[in-house]
Amino acid sequence: MTLLNTDFRAAAAAEFDQMIQLRRAIHSDPELGLHCTRTTQKLKAAIADLPLEIRDSRSTSGFMAILRGAQPGRTVLLRGDMDALPIREETGLPFASTVEGNMHACGHDTHSAMLASAARILCAQQASLAGTIVFMFQPGEEGHHGARFMIEDGLLDDPKPDAAFALHIFPNIAGGVVTTRPGALLASTDALNATIRGRGGHAAMPYDAIDPIPVACEAVSAAQAFIARRTPFFDPAILSVTQIHAGTAYNIVPDTVEIKGTLRTLSDERRDAGKTAFERIVTQVAAAHECTAEVRIDTGYPACVNDPRAARLISEVAADLFGAAQYAEMPTPIMGGEDFAYVLQKVPGAMAFLGVAPPGEDPAPRAPLHNGKMTIHEDWLARGVALHCAFATRFLASGWE
Repeated sequence: MTLLNTDFRAAAAAEFDQMIQLRRAIHSDPELGLHCTRTTQKLKAAIADLPLEIRDSRSTSGFMAILRGAQPGRTVLLRGDMDALPIREETGLPFASTVEGNMHACGHDTHSAMLASAARILCAQQASLAGTIVFMFQPGEEGHHGARFMIEDGLLDDPKPDAAFALHIFPNIAGGVVTTRPGALLASTDALNATIRGRGGHAAMPYDAIDPIPVACEAVSAAQAFIARRTPFFDPAILSVTQIHAGTAYNIVPDTVEIKGTLRTLSDERRDAGKTAFERIVTQVAAAHECTAEVRIDTGYPACVNDPRAARLISEVAADLFGAAQYAEMPTPIMGGEDFAYVLQKVPGAMAFLGVAPPGEDPAPRAPLHNGKMTIHEDWLARGVALHCAFATRFLASGWE
């Protein structure tokens, strides 16, 4: 018989010190991108004594650790990411980053450490498990498409999961609170790039040049107007221009202007419409002013869409483990992105957020994710470990019932 929910809390508490030690070791030695080899070594060492089958990704440093229960049954995947961000840490923690310019400012150190701890607890239950649990340790979440590469490597093919779950810590949610929602949770993340070409000249004689700067300003305004006036409020889109680069001196009209930004949407229809509109507006505004334009849109992550059955399972597990007051359904999606979306395109499942603000502290003004001052209250990570264990065993035992 598998552990009861209350026992998962006790088991997570028993593993807590070892889990925190691992989390801090990863935090102090952050790595970027698809090849987080030192982090992978730490994680593999932490689970080396467990009855797990390891399958390595060919194109990344990620790996799957597979726990096969004593009896056949369903297969469930639990995912933890491991890469850091190119941000200088300013927390002052005794285990702060020792790699200048890199920091675990998005909590991936906690995600991978919680998953390794859950693996230890669940491996102890191998004899009573009916089914298979796949622990997905993934690099390259921060814009590098790590999940997609691991999927292309065939790591979801055998065994093919019937369900998938992931947790993400959140410093601006009350400590210990679990939250998610059915349907769209996070947005697609396409990167916009455009170059508008005019003809440079003397700033005192702009009539002899074709100044691309006012053309770029007009194109940006027109794109913003399109999003504001042509986007249905029930199917949102955000188009943010975040960089405009041009010129070398105060008295020179430049030849070109570079524009960069991002498009965020929650549906494929709105995503396609936004990309088409950006390219049309930039090229045609440029043409109207005798300029030319080149547009490149770098495809980012798809929208992260939770299966309603998986979201319901998360809400039930969180309430069972910690009480109904510790679960709060998100009223709206967040327009950030997550490459767990690639997994959810292949497997029904869901991601949930775990609040990690200190007890009794207003989480709203705390340093957010992707900030050099972001910190967490580590005690709440035991809840994440217990949640992973309960997600897996609940699904193996009952499926979507």
